[in-house]
Amino acid sequence: MSDRASEALAEASMSGEARTYDAISKCSGVPLATLYHRDRGRRSKEEKARGQQYLTPSEEKALEKYLKLMADLGSPVRIKYLPSLAFSIARQRSTNKPTKPPGKNWSQGFQKRHHRALKSRRVRAMAWERHENNIYDKITHWFEVIGDVLQDPAVLPENVYNMDETGVMLCMLGSVSVLISRDDPRDYRGAGVKRTTVTAIECISANGRSLLPMIIWPATTHRSNWTTFPTPGWHYACSETGYTNSKISLEWLKRVFDPQTREQANQSPRVLICDGFSWNVSAGLIVL
Repeated sequence: MSDRASEALAEASMSGEARTYDAISKCSGVPLATLYHRDRGRRSKEEKARGQQYLTPSEEKALEKYLKLMADLGSPVRIKYLPSLAFSIARQRSTNKPTKPPGKNWSQGFQKRHHRALKSRRVRAMAWERHENNIYDKITHWFEVIGDVLQDPAVLPENVYNMDETGVMLCMLGSVSVLISRDDPRDYRGAGVKRTTVTAIECISANGRSLLPMIIWPATTHRSNWTTFPTPGWHYACSETGYTNSKISLEWLKRVFDPQTREQANQSPRVLICDGFSWNVSAGLIVL
């Protein structure tokens, strides 16, 4: 990216006329001293600042594109998570990898540098009655965005996945039939009704290939005697409610989805369409 001084010097050079710094300064409005130093290789303040930035211009552009995509899908990224995303992007470099995340003011500077494409907005809780009144346009827009992603020639059907959760209700009956001695006078008391939920995370590709599931038990620790039949390759997790949470969502991506799809993708993009998953979003799209 060139600055005004570099452009003025380039125009003077292309004209073929011998022009002094004074003449170029009067014609372009650039200070004479600035032209003198730029002609001798001194970088502009903007260029020097870009060289000291945590992310390169191309990396920041990629982050800007990702933030806009997540907002279009109805899952805008919180500003507090920007430093972590920047650190993850920078760690992908083959050289000059940072050892720590950017400073506390980096997010604010990023917003200023990209104010033409991004803006901050405070999201407040909205009652479902009000939300449903305006949901048609949001759903239509979501399908338009995901349509653009799936039309990318680099995105193959075998690398497009859809995941969902299935809850299985477990219950213990209030009364059961048993056989006892005809002469037994005792009154037997059964257990009260008890219902718990076990969640299965399932995932299938657009060409029909299914991944091995993850089962979430309603407990703090997993017990081996909960499975009475062999389940090779299945994964298990626990939560107090038996439902997914942010920790289990990340665990599923790392332990289940990525290992079972990485080799087949062979470095091609992978698209994961998820609903009611991944950090409590109502509908989401993850491109890996």
